[in-house]
Amino acid sequence: MDPRSEVLLRQAELFQGSLLIAGAPADDLLGQLPQAQAWTWHAGDQGMLQSRYIGRSHYGVEPPDVAFDRAVLFLPKSRELAGYLLNALASRLAGRELYLVGEKRGGIEGAAKQLQAFGKPRKLDSARHCQLWQVTIAQVPQLTPLANLAERFELALEDGPLQVVSLPGVFSHGRLDRGTALLLKHLDGLPSGHVLDFGCGAGVLGATVKRRYPQSRVTLLDVDAFAVAASRLTLAANGLEGEVISGDGIDAAPTELSLILSNPPFHTGVHTNYQASENLLTRSAKHLRKGGEMRLVANSFLRYQPLIEGALGNCQVCDEADGFRIYRATRG
Repeated sequence: MDPRSEVLLRQAELFQGSLLIAGAPADDLLGQLPQAQAWTWHAGDQGMLQSRYIGRSHYGVEPPDVAFDRAVLFLPKSRELAGYLLNALASRLAGRELYLVGEKRGGIEGAAKQLQAFGKPRKLDSARHCQLWQVTIAQVPQLTPLANLAERFELALEDGPLQVVSLPGVFSHGRLDRGTALLLKHLDGLPSGHVLDFGCGAGVLGATVKRRYPQSRVTLLDVDAFAVAASRLTLAANGLEGEVISGDGIDAAPTELSLILSNPPFHTGVHTNYQASENLLTRSAKHLRKGGEMRLVANSFLRYQPLIEGALGNCQVCDEADGFRIYRATRG
């Protein structure tokens, strides 16, 4: 069980009754708290929770339309996202309790200061390298629409500027990361057909390809609901069409793809997790049509080339700069 869940269950008497668990992990916490409901923005966690606790887990970027008398937030990595989530929960908890739980290495002590906007927070427990905090909502905030927290920036591309819309919690929020910037320089001669932007984030790669290759069908895929929402905003801001889907890894992607583009993730919260990236590499052949291509950028220290060669039988390093490599491979 997640250590943060274990800390909650040390105070289980506080969490009986109508409870919303925001950012709920895919463990047995709902089984231990039978009247609780979960809210998650991670498609993989939603799939596992929904299969085990039918109707009790809700996926999306806004609090679900269900009744709850108290709520607990599992602290996300992003401080901006934590602020949005705390505001959204507190706006529905006048005079009632809001809890915050997180790992010390995840910055829980600093994040607990955000509770001061709603009342006087107090630390209830510290165990398993985690802390649990509580505040009774005395100052009820106005709900801040998520769109108001969007960061917008412009990319200067050869065929004109691209407007990028990012949301709190999305990878490289409000700026272009160095890896994607390098991959954008290697989009010449892309095969026509169905293109997948895997781990799309704010949709930079997918939108760029659709702008440059308008005849291509573009699908953008991410595990995170906030990334899915941001990608849709980016496409709309540029008047571009594309399908944006949520799903847990490459298994959720279409087949018969002409091209997979990616700056694949290797973090889950504050923890390193290579599983989604390695699954992308090893299972890419199942999703590419014959002659289909994969181009991706990754940190130079990651040993991705042998995995790509094992899956597709070939792999070319097209460029290396700023600690990143561009890989290209074709399905024979």
